[in-house]
Parts: sequence; C-alpha cells; structure tokens
Amino acid sequence: MTITVFLVSLCGAMALGVPVAFALVVCGLALMWHMGIFDSQIVALKLVEGADNFQLLAVPFFLLAGELMNAGGLSKRIVNFAVAFVGHVQGGLGYVAIFASVIMASLSGSAAADTAAIASILIPMMRQAGYDVPRSAGLIAAGGIIAPVIPPSIGFIVFGVAANVSITQLFLAGVFPGLLMGLALVVAWAWVVRGERVQTYPRQGWGARGRAFTDGFFALLMPAIILGCIKFGWATPTEAAVFAAVYALLVGLFIYRELKISQLYEVFLTAAKTTAAVMFLVAAALISAWLITQANIPAELGAIVEPLKDDPTILLIVMMLLVIVVGTALDFAPTVLILTPILMPIIKEAGINPVYFGVLFIMNNAIGLITPPVGIVLNVVCGVGRVPMGAVIRGVTPFLLAQTAVLFLLVLLPQWVLAPLEWLRGRIEFLDMLQRMAGF
Repeated sequence: MTITVFLVSLCGAMALGVPVAFALVVCGLALMWHMGIFDSQIVALKLVEGADNFQLLAVPFFLLAGELMNAGGLSKRIVNFAVAFVGHVQGGLGYVAIFASVIMASLSGSAAADTAAIASILIPMMRQAGYDVPRSAGLIAAGGIIAPVIPPSIGFIVFGVAANVSITQLFLAGVFPGLLMGLALVVAWAWVVRGERVQTYPRQGWGARGRAFTDGFFALLMPAIILGCIKFGWATPTEAAVFAAVYALLVGLFIYRELKISQLYEVFLTAAKTTAAVMFLVAAALISAWLITQANIPAELGAIVEPLKDDPTILLIVMMLLVIVVGTALDFAPTVLILTPILMPIIKEAGINPVYFGVLFIMNNAIGLITPPVGIVLNVVCGVGRVPMGAVIRGVTPFLLAQTAVLFLLVLLPQWVLAPLEWLRGRIEFLDMLQRMAGF
C-alpha cells in the first residue's frame, strides 16, 4: 500500500502539471499523511537539510563555468581545434562534434550547456555543408550526454551526495565509460554517414593545426588542470569547480577578450537560475527520500526482487530497464534523486559495488536526456538548431541505440569500469608516495 501511495501521489501530481520539485513535496506530504506522522516542521527541516551540503557547492560553480566558457570563446576554440584535425575526413564535422563533446564534457559537466554550445556552432556549419540536419542534431544531442559521465560531472555529485558514495571515486570510475560512449558514437556515425555526399574542409597542414592548438591552448588546458587537481588529490571536486569558474572568467576576459564586463550580469543570472532549479529539486527530494526510508519502501521492493539478488547481473539488467522506462518520463535530476534512496539498499544487500552501480545509473539517466518524450537535451538541440522534434527523434535513434549498447555491455563486463578505477587509484597513490618521499 505504501508503494501505491508513493507512486500515485508522485505521478498524479506530475500528470496534473505540477513542477517536479513541488510534486516531490506533494509526494512527501502524502506519505506523511498515510503513515500518520504529518508535521509541517519536518517538511521545512528536510528542505533545509537537502540543500545544506558542502559538496553541492560544486554544482553552481560548474554550471557557471559552462556559461562562462560559452560566452568567453573557449567552446568555439575547442571546436576549431577539432576541425583542424578531422574536418577533412568524410563526415568530418560529425567527428568534430564527438571530439568537441568529449572535451567539453571534461569542463562543465552539464549536458544541456555543452549541447547548446556545440549545436550553436556546428549545426549551421553542417547545414551549409549538406549534412542531414536532423541526424546531425541527433549526433550532437547524443554527444552532449557524455557530460554527466566524464568528470567533472554534476550527476556524480548529486548521486554521491544522495547515496553517500565517494564523489572522487565516481569521477575516476567515469573516465573510461565516458570515452566508450564517445567511441560508440564514432562507430555509429561512421556507419550512418558512409553513403552521404557532403562538403569536407580542406586538409590542414601541421602548421595550421599548430596555430589552432595555440589559439585554443588555454581552453584545452582547462580540463587537464581541473581533472589533474581532482585525480591527484590536490583539490576536492568543490574546489575544482570554483577554480574552473574563475579560470573560465579570467581567460574569457583577459586572454581571449570575448567576454565583456557588460555580459557578466546575464551570464551569472543564467547560471543562478539553473542552479536554483537544481538545488530546489535536491532539497525537495530529501523529503521523499527520508520518508521512503521511514516507510521501509526499499525493503518492500527488496522482497519483490528477492529471487534476483543471487544473480547481480540479472538484477542490474532489471534495474537498468526500470531506469530507462522512468527516464522517458522524468528529467535527469528527479530520476536520480527519487530512485537513489530506493535502489541503493538493494544494491548493497546484493553485494554490488556502489561506485560501479553509480556509473551505470548515471549513464542510464544521461541516456534519458535524449529519450523522448521529455528528453531535455533533445529540446535544447531542437531550439538551438531550429529542427522539429520529430525529425530529431529520428536522427538521434542510431546514436541512442549505440549508447544503450555501451550501457548493457558494461552491465555484462563490470571490470571495464572497476579495472580502470583501480588503475587510476594506483597511479594516484604512487604519486602521493613519491611526494611524501620527496618531502613535499
């Protein structure tokens, strides 16, 4: 009965058009009424507790870094650097989009911001060169969802806080799966573009490539500095987020000089609005998360999936299918915040590595960003590229299937996540040992 109250109140509120954050509060109130513990003070207390977390400070700063990169010319230079190397290849602008998406993913961690930046630059170029525009828009959307998987990832930060899992380990574990997602897009794009006749750019010599590298040096240096500081333990994700925002601001203002003082108000306002929406979702979700625990819903679900606990692979497949279904109706953050407190106790009881599950879970939720009908990244690329939603859905399908194939491949091969994580951890521990021996 408790599960029924939870689902009916949450889904019913959203069906009536209530915003997701408020629907979570309504769901919490319904559970409190059902359990006979209704108290308005609990609602206020949990709302404050939900946002009162030092690690969540990384979210606004990474969002601000993404906005500053777009306004300051860093994003444009990353695209130009990619064009210099692969613009002459058949379908080269598609590979540019993938390459740029991977680099951008290591900067802001925001799928919507990365997609908007790349789409605004590349879709006009691809339209002019004769590419199938809906397919190109679908590729850019699929590339944008790499951002929540490759660190620094806002998704990992939210999941790590909600699940009490090390954010640093999640960052390290997400590197290889994120690169696999990019490789899957390369293969899928090579397959779909093989018969197209499109304009290619002249092959650029190493001199031109060197100039593109020099021009984009400070933009390309940003991910190396940020990820290096996190991976070698020199900065926490929150400190790295602050550095990313300050770095993007200084480079845009004083080096590239494309960011004007007059633009700062609009940039900060946009980042603040996005942050407010995300943080209110996190705060509202804690009410439902606390009541889910009090109502013992994880135990009830655990009883339902009890026969699957002896086979972690089958259990993960069932959970991934569940998340795919939920992701078609809910946005990224609500899905993470609603399902994490429900699924994590089951994951721990089944003996599945929480970091490994976190990577799969965030990948699955990222795929939900390009899954109709909600698919926020699809809406972004439609708006920026002026492409109808139906056409983009058709265009994104082969890339959606490629990303989903990577997800289930990692379900079957957990060592593809865990082995790179152990390798990276080993390198960091070795460097730390050398630093201590050198007296630093």
